[in-house]
Amino acid sequence: MFQLPFPVHDANASSTGDGLGDLPEWDLSDLYTGEDAPELKRDLDWLEEACASFAADYEGKLADLDAAGMLECILRNEKINQIAGRVMSFAGLRYYQLTTDADRAKFMSDAQEKITIYTTPLVFFTLEINRIEDAVLEGWFAQNADLARYKPIFDRIRAMKPYQLSDELEKFLHDLGVVGDAWERLFDETIAGLTFTVDGEELNIEGTLNLLTDPDRAKREAASRELAQVFAENIKIFARVHNTQTKEKEIIDRWRGMPSAQMGRHLSNQVEPEVVEALREAVVAAYPKLSHRYYELKRKWLGLERMQVWDRNAPLPMEDPRSVGWDEAERVVMEAYTAFDPRMGELAQPFFRKGWIDAGVKPGKAPGAFAHPTVTDVHPYVMLNYLGKPRDVMTLAHELGHGVHQVLAAGQGEMLSSTPLTLAETASVFGEMLTFRKMLDGAETQEQRKVLLAGKVEDMINTVIRQIAFYDFECKLHAARRGGELTPDDINAIWMSVQGESLGPAFDFMEGYETFWAYIPHFVHSPFYVYAYAFGDGLVNALYSVYAEGGEGFEEKYFEMLKAGGSKHHKELLAPFGLDASDPAFWDKGLSMIAGMIDELEALE
Repeated sequence: MFQLPFPVHDANASSTGDGLGDLPEWDLSDLYTGEDAPELKRDLDWLEEACASFAADYEGKLADLDAAGMLECILRNEKINQIAGRVMSFAGLRYYQLTTDADRAKFMSDAQEKITIYTTPLVFFTLEINRIEDAVLEGWFAQNADLARYKPIFDRIRAMKPYQLSDELEKFLHDLGVVGDAWERLFDETIAGLTFTVDGEELNIEGTLNLLTDPDRAKREAASRELAQVFAENIKIFARVHNTQTKEKEIIDRWRGMPSAQMGRHLSNQVEPEVVEALREAVVAAYPKLSHRYYELKRKWLGLERMQVWDRNAPLPMEDPRSVGWDEAERVVMEAYTAFDPRMGELAQPFFRKGWIDAGVKPGKAPGAFAHPTVTDVHPYVMLNYLGKPRDVMTLAHELGHGVHQVLAAGQGEMLSSTPLTLAETASVFGEMLTFRKMLDGAETQEQRKVLLAGKVEDMINTVIRQIAFYDFECKLHAARRGGELTPDDINAIWMSVQGESLGPAFDFMEGYETFWAYIPHFVHSPFYVYAYAFGDGLVNALYSVYAEGGEGFEEKYFEMLKAGGSKHHKELLAPFGLDASDPAFWDKGLSMIAGMIDELEALE
């Protein structure tokens, strides 16, 4: 199956009329000029024939190939991936621009269905690779250096060898994928179609969630209660989606013999379960010295006896409430990137100039933000919902980091460019850190420094603490679903079991907060995705420590790391920096950076 990007937390320009300036929109013509473009029909026709001829030429014959023959096979498979990826990137990006448009939804669904049908005959490819003897593979790699470059792909495929089903069942599951896609679309369209009325104003979910950072506490409360009410009205749909998706996963995992619900994600992330568990244990153990301690500070700053959930992302009383215009956001991020290395600025510039960013908040547009790499012979596209908050500037820095990473990794080719999720956050979080440090260095007063530090600590808590709490929620959800159907109340209870533990004793929880699991897309689109954020943040904090200590040749090593894409394991990538994620002290190094910022905030009191 060819995966679409999905919203998580681009040149024509549209003026917003709200002081933000002209916000860029995507120009998707680098993919196709429209859904009726002759090139699109040409590519779909080519894809149908290419898949059929690939199966005719290779099915049942892979083990009999020589090294040169296997290389040709790999290159043909790579081209198929590239064309299919181009079609689905275009269909998906158009859809996310306006998810409520029936024609766009149908076009995407039809494209996905065609590609699923065309590629079903290719299921044999990975199955047969897993039946080839190790000695044969090693012989091929020794004979042909061009083929040996693809060894990481073979390693990744063969990691699934113990969980492989019969050829017939694998084809069945491949075909069945369109049903799971339909449930994901139901979730997306339900979320995009929700309307919320706050103080007489009708808003979509993005606009309503944005009110949770409003300086007016009454408005934050009104938004929180409206979110709870609308989620409650739709909770049966969300519970049905989660029950169905979780059950489907349980069935597939059981047939494959997966030892846990999380194992498939660990395999795709190329990370060992014990490394993820070490991360999780380090973060949970740090709750008291990080989130609990920070929110107690924030409670005092806000002058509250008790914190409510609508105070979690409240601006600090001393924050400057002004909006940051788009031009200023671009300047801040570009200066931070260029100061690190001029090459970073050069790589980022086209995103702003060539229609690679879609920034405005528009009715029906998917919420959140993402950077989608499309295919290696085009370029990435970045989606934002830019509202002019300082955190929106950090989101721009984050997604632009993804984009730069994807541009650099494209040289690896279609099959080796994509990084596992655990490494996919490296350049994004690093870009965010560069931007933060640039802004912190420019702080003119203690108050400004305090606001910037607090904002960064909150972002890190949301990235590390909150995502590990999300991961724990998913672990409990999938375990509970194995015991039978879950009612909305069952899921609500699981959600609340992780919230108090992670946020700490400063908080009370309003009635209705128990439904807030409902809007988070990762749970539906990509189970157990969320720990990758914490992994990436911890990894970058450790990396940044090396950079801040003046590690020799850091910039060059960093560029080589990004250029590697998915061609190297995290151990290989981190070794030049003297870091090792399997060492428990590695995670403490990253968490200590957050604790150090809280120490500084306490000292400013």
